[in-house]
Amino acid sequence: MCGRFTQYNTREEYLSWLADESERDIPYDPEPLGRYNVAPGTKVLLLNERDNILHLDPVVWSFAPAWWGKQPLINARVETAATSRMFKPLWTHGRAIVFADAWYEWKNEGGTKQPYLIYREDRHPLLFAAIGHPPFERGDEHEGFVIVTAAADKGLIDIHDRRPLTLTPSAARRWLRQETTSQEAEEIAREGSVTADEFTWHTVTRAVGNVKNQGAGLIEPIDKSP
Repeated sequence: MCGRFTQYNTREEYLSWLADESERDIPYDPEPLGRYNVAPGTKVLLLNERDNILHLDPVVWSFAPAWWGKQPLINARVETAATSRMFKPLWTHGRAIVFADAWYEWKNEGGTKQPYLIYREDRHPLLFAAIGHPPFERGDEHEGFVIVTAAADKGLIDIHDRRPLTLTPSAARRWLRQETTSQEAEEIAREGSVTADEFTWHTVTRAVGNVKNQGAGLIEPIDKSP
């Protein structure tokens, strides 16, 4: 977790949930992003702050430092990211936000993996906490990011024991600020997340398991009754 999510609304719908126009250097674009099956290893629009201005850049969803020697990672655990050799520099200098509408999780049911779509009950955008290798403006293989995850609780744990760390708009703005210290970011992660009570979910088609599949049909609820 988190291994797939959606990013299908317009940039403006995401941005207006988070910041007014004076705080950003992002061209207006009314075109929906239309991504219903965002997969690791692809470029994803990543919100970050440089010189006190918000920027939105396409950055690869995965990260591995030169010394790693293994498959790139796509998630970082909030419990250890601030202090680990792998993620401490990113936590300190590369905090970012990933916009999303929902994320997918797979649950073993009767010997098969059933995908679920998880989203805010009020349908507001999701603001995933992310960390990556800045400056996020080159778009090459040296940059990259991971999504920060936290332990699931309440009903969400019935689907998966981890979930993306989803921040409130005010917490996300503080998370992005360059002057926010590593210790302050830890506090934001603890106190600024959207609670499990604010999410709901439904089953979706197994076609989402193939990264080549896209389209609004992937997020439609399916009837599992006999």
